[in-house]
Amino acid sequence: MGDLFLVRHGETEWSRSGRHTGWTDVPLTEHGREEARRLVPLIRSHRIGAAFVSPLQRARETAELIGIQDARVDTDLREWDYGGYEGVTTVEIQRTRPDWFLFTDGVAPGPPEHPGETPEQVGERADRMLAKADAALCNTEGVVVLIAHGHLLRVLTARRLGLPPQHGALFQLATGALCRLGTEHNRPVVAGWNIRPRE
Repeated sequence: MGDLFLVRHGETEWSRSGRHTGWTDVPLTEHGREEARRLVPLIRSHRIGAAFVSPLQRARETAELIGIQDARVDTDLREWDYGGYEGVTTVEIQRTRPDWFLFTDGVAPGPPEHPGETPEQVGERADRMLAKADAALCNTEGVVVLIAHGHLLRVLTARRLGLPPQHGALFQLATGALCRLGTEHNRPVVAGWNIRPRE
């Protein structure tokens, strides 16, 4: 079976300031666009069998900038629904909840259309996405690329490795970075993490 390439979108104003950005559709900054462009040589050096992208513009623009024009939009790749914590920083949340940690505590309830997700719910989406990626890997030659968001990709990595969703906390992921999930002795492994070309 081939490898999975995970690409976190480039920088946005909200990612730069640490604001939780779930459904808010903020664009890339110019620096974020440059982060994406720098990944092109890494992507082009591999045969792409299939690609999937989050519906949010920051991920779709990243896909285009790294040279993937035909990625399938998949809602299972959207970012964690932060509910009542949308647009709020961890520092602000910890003023009233000093021990709060996203990967174990989840989020405060939000509006009806965005009630928030538990770590387990994000893990269920990650599992569905992995099943689709595995189907693509079985039906094509080359790597499968997933272009999405930091927290979702961290949970997806944990699930790929057979860990609970909360263990996504172990995989810090920078904007505009490429990660590679492969296998060794038929077991899933992290083959590369936070890969970026030298500036």
